[in-house]
Parts: sequence; structure tokens; C-alpha cells
Amino acid sequence: MQKYKKYIAEFIGTAILVLFGCGVAVLTGTISFMTPAANILITSLAFGFAIIAGAYTIGKISGCHVNPAVSLAMLISGRLSLKDFCGYVVAQIAGAFAGSGLLYAILSSTSLPTNNLGANGFGDYSATGLSMVGAILVELILTFVFVYVILNVTARKEQANIAGIIIAITLTFVHMLGIALTGTSVNPARSLAPAVLLGGEALGQVWVFIVAPLAGAAAAACTYKLLNAEYDEEKKVVRKVVKKK
Repeated sequence: MQKYKKYIAEFIGTAILVLFGCGVAVLTGTISFMTPAANILITSLAFGFAIIAGAYTIGKISGCHVNPAVSLAMLISGRLSLKDFCGYVVAQIAGAFAGSGLLYAILSSTSLPTNNLGANGFGDYSATGLSMVGAILVELILTFVFVYVILNVTARKEQANIAGIIIAITLTFVHMLGIALTGTSVNPARSLAPAVLLGGEALGQVWVFIVAPLAGAAAAACTYKLLNAEYDEEKKVVRKVVKKK
């Protein structure tokens, strides 16, 4: 049981992220007096707050990746083994389906339609009519920024106490830009589950929100290794000196 704790933590964390993040996005969209700007702000904060909740609960168990793109970046940067990467991704996808399933069950018990579970989209399924190429570019950029921040703040022990807050703030402002464009994915698991449950065009477009975030995460990891390699080597030398003393 001990060796599976981190996978269970990732399952729970991803389920919470999808349920509350996508749930708020769906519900605020049904309130007539809410302006689009208010909808974007509240939804962005919901995703950010979900990360704060996860970071300070399951963070000490699994690191609170709750996102295959983050786990891929950790794998590339050497902070996660291939075995754990596979376990994390399976747990994250399962958690996303659990969160989407709970959201569907909740919506089914109301008078609200169940044809919107917070799926991402482009073209006619984008609030701004963003093209497919535009969606790929947006998700690449947003994921790159988000993951690059994560790699940096989690590399410094002196920032451990505030890392969760910094990551949550970053996810919040990433959503502020992306919601009107693609709905903001930056997370393949978060996009896959609603798309599969909804089917149709949402499922047909979901490949963009799997490929682009993973590519953005890989680019962020490579950039981190390029720009931070010297800093990381200096830390290793300092640690060796301290141990010798």
C-alpha cells in the first residue's frame, strides 16, 4: 500500500482539480447576471485555489503534479522515474474521469444541461473563434510558462513553503488569458475526460489539448535544463561540501 500512496494522491488531486475547476466554469456560465469578465476571473481562481488545496495536502506525498504535462517535464528534468511517470499519468487520467463523472452526476440532478463539462475547444467551440493553429500556439505558450515556473520554484528548498502559492497564481493568470481562447487546458488529463464523456466534436478536437500541452511541457523542461544547468551543478557542489564538513 505504501508504494501506491503517491498514485492515490495524484488520483484524488486531479479529481478535485477537474471537479471544482470545470464545475465552477460550467456553473458560472449558467448565471445570467455574470459578465464574461467575472466568469473568467472566478473560473481562473477556482483552478488556482484547487492547486493550493492540493499543494498543501497531497504535495508532500506525490508533489501534486495532477497533470501529465507536469509529470513529463519532471521526467525530462530527471526528477521523476519512468515507472513513476507511468503511474502518475494513469492515476491522473483516472482522477480526471472521476472528477468529470462526479460533475456529470451533479449536473444530472439539477435542471441544467449536461452537454458542457468544461471541455476545451477551438473554432466554433472557442468563445473567440480561435483557429486550430491558434489553439496549438496558445496551449504551447501557456503550458510552457506554467511548467517553467513549476520547475524553477520547486528546485529551491528555500521556496518550498510558498511554491504552492506561486504555482497557483501562475495557473490563475494562465487561465485568465486562455479561457476566452481555448477554455485553457495546459493539462491533457483535464481535457481528455470531459471530451470522452461528451463525445462528438469535443472528442474530435481533444488531440490538440493533449499534444500541445505535452509539447509545451517538454520545451519548458529543455529550456530549464539549458538555462539552469549551471545553477543546479553549483547546488550539488555546495551540498557535497556541506556533507563533508
